[in-house]
Amino acid sequence: MDIQHTEQDHRGSFYIKEGFEVLAQMTYSLSPDLMIIDHTEVDEKLKGQKIGNKLLDAATSYARSREWKVLPLCPFAKMMMDRNPEAYADIRK
Repeated sequence: MDIQHTEQDHRGSFYIKEGFEVLAQMTYSLSPDLMIIDHTEVDEKLKGQKIGNKLLDAATSYARSREWKVLPLCPFAKMMMDRNPEAYADIRK
């Protein structure tokens, strides 16, 4: 399953789509040099496959490539970043 990305007007998302159905997504908003992750959702069909982690990896890789900081307002993203502080120390806001 490929993670896709869309961004428009200071908002974006990383998502997995099957046909016309979005099965998982992590959404964010942007301000100068800051990605604010605000929501993560994974369909029951994909539970247990660590899809949320894969979306977070995609989002943080994207932020790193642009030298942005990441503010995790989403409870899932915050929990994962809190559990692994050393992995996100370079980008965590």
